[in-house]
Amino acid sequence: MNRGRRSSLGFGVVLILLGAWFLVVQFIPALRIQFSWPWIIIGVGGIMLLIGALTGVPDMAVPACIIGGIGGLLYWQNYTGHWESWAYAWSLIPGFVGVGIIVAGLLGGKLRKSLREGLNLIVISLVLFLVFGAFLGGLTPLGDYWPVLLILLGLWTLIRPMFRSK
Repeated sequence: MNRGRRSSLGFGVVLILLGAWFLVVQFIPALRIQFSWPWIIIGVGGIMLLIGALTGVPDMAVPACIIGGIGGLLYWQNYTGHWESWAYAWSLIPGFVGVGIIVAGLLGGKLRKSLREGLNLIVISLVLFLVFGAFLGGLTPLGDYWPVLLILLGLWTLIRPMFRSK
């Protein structure tokens, strides 16, 4: 099956599933979920992931995870009213890329390589999140010791190539 036919097939399946969901909600109102606007962004990421999986384009998992992850951040900020956290929450985006790489590897059959690359981005993203969060005053679990994370990240960056398989 060529790529154009698979794309239309995947898009058709997504439309059928969405239509079926909305039809069921019309007849069983108790299943209706109260959505706030960030759910639209999360849903776009989910639909992109589904289309990528159905059409055999596993690399669509990367932008799908970025969009879904940003939607999740916006959902949390909308729910808590903690909008100022965006000053450091942006540092989670490389971690969303890492999750997307891992999912793409799962869908595409290249799990070992994608796991190594994805986890690398996730670790860097989490360290940056904690450092910027502590530095900008949003996160305080590290207190005055947040520079230790930078030192550990630097050491990890230096040592990591020694353990790579050839």
